[in-house]
Amino acid sequence: MATDQLVVLNKDEDTLSIIDVASGETVTVVETAFNPHEVAVGPDGDRVYVTCSQGGKLLVYDTDTWELQATLEHEHFQFPHGLAVRASAGELWMVATRSSYVFVIDLETAEILDVFPTHQDKSHMVALDADERYAYLANIGSDSVTVIDCEERRIIADPPVGESPEGIAVHPTAGVLVSNQDDDYLSVLDTETLEEANRALLGETPIRVVLSPDTRYALVPNRESHDVSVIDCTFDLGGETRPWEIKRIPVGRWPGGTTFAADGETAFVANNKTNDISVIDIASLTEVDRFEAGIHPDGIAYLHR
Repeated sequence: MATDQLVVLNKDEDTLSIIDVASGETVTVVETAFNPHEVAVGPDGDRVYVTCSQGGKLLVYDTDTWELQATLEHEHFQFPHGLAVRASAGELWMVATRSSYVFVIDLETAEILDVFPTHQDKSHMVALDADERYAYLANIGSDSVTVIDCEERRIIADPPVGESPEGIAVHPTAGVLVSNQDDDYLSVLDTETLEEANRALLGETPIRVVLSPDTRYALVPNRESHDVSVIDCTFDLGGETRPWEIKRIPVGRWPGGTTFAADGETAFVANNKTNDISVIDIASLTEVDRFEAGIHPDGIAYLHR
């Protein structure tokens, strides 16, 4: 029988909460290392990977027992943060913000396969394209995006975007979507030219970009305006189709980590300062419920097994 759960990282109590989606109840709480930030689910759903940013660790948990399987440390694990699962190659891609180093990790053995610098400032989040050939990193301090050929482990370019880019996602047709937290704009890069093709205004201090499973929508939580921008990635602007904000959904205070249910009908947003999870109905684009979480929840992932 399939189960649907949320994996939520509570940054200020150093825990990982497992919330049953059907009931909204917390069913398990697991201790982590100091200051867990981001979480990724392995391709088979049997493991989750957690970056503990202030603690300088990457943790691997078994999702059947929630026992800790591995703890990774490295001299360049300086605020390890963004994660992306490259399932086709059996790899986890991770970026450390303060060192601006990229790590390629074997999903099965948790062995570090490769390490290299971006040569940018504060490389923070990482996203892959649909073919998992290219990785895109948002560099907060350099106002840029680093593009990496994953096969060759080669940096291709560092195109400029807006001010302090934070969140990033790669849409299969619309381009690279980047939320710039200091100018409140979504930059849209053409994947061929790597030039900024479009811009869209968001709320105050946008910090993530998360695509729906069908790629119709991108959700962008806005930390200071306490809402979520809904981007229609197929919006028709007088004959021109491009990503565009169509609504802002009020949620809790300081929304951050965001994820979709496997069927795409629901999204979940971690509200850092109200210690809860907003449940968003995608059909109506409204908040329909709140789940209680731990202290300062942020990183969140959907686990369907």
